[in-house]
Amino acid sequence: MTVKRYLPFASAVLLTTVSAVAFASEPWSMPGEEAIEPYTPSAANAGAQPFAGDQMFQAFGGQAGVARIVTDLLDRSFADARISDIFKGHDRVRLQRVLVEQFCFLLGGPCAYSGRDMATAHKDMGVQPGDMNALVENLQLAMEEEGIPFQTQNRFLAKLAPMKRDIVDK
Repeated sequence: MTVKRYLPFASAVLLTTVSAVAFASEPWSMPGEEAIEPYTPSAANAGAQPFAGDQMFQAFGGQAGVARIVTDLLDRSFADARISDIFKGHDRVRLQRVLVEQFCFLLGGPCAYSGRDMATAHKDMGVQPGDMNALVENLQLAMEEEGIPFQTQNRFLAKLAPMKRDIVDK
């Protein structure tokens, strides 16, 4: 692992730890992030119910593993010519924080999700089915890099799949 990968990882762990405190305040206006329109934080905004227990969270390497997967996913997606234009102009620091929170929460970890709901977060982005497929491919590669077993990856992807209807433009 290079130093480049440690810095975003450390930031993600710190931001996720801080986010539990921030959840009660103003998650739309966090230090180091671009402010967005205020909204009402809710666990329902995560787009799905979390897995019961913490087995999935542990299978993903806990908070550190989730943070590495999100960092890898974002590195791949920001560099992926198929979808990089979608990510341009978006606050990577905020995206890193809310994705770590969302994945941690959905996997049954001890995180609160403080982001917006999926439809609002992706409104007017023009995400098409092919874009979503590229993102999922990048997530699969990130999970594979972290050593997540194939069956475990599929369980998580099945949890995320219904969000497509709120993310992809119709």
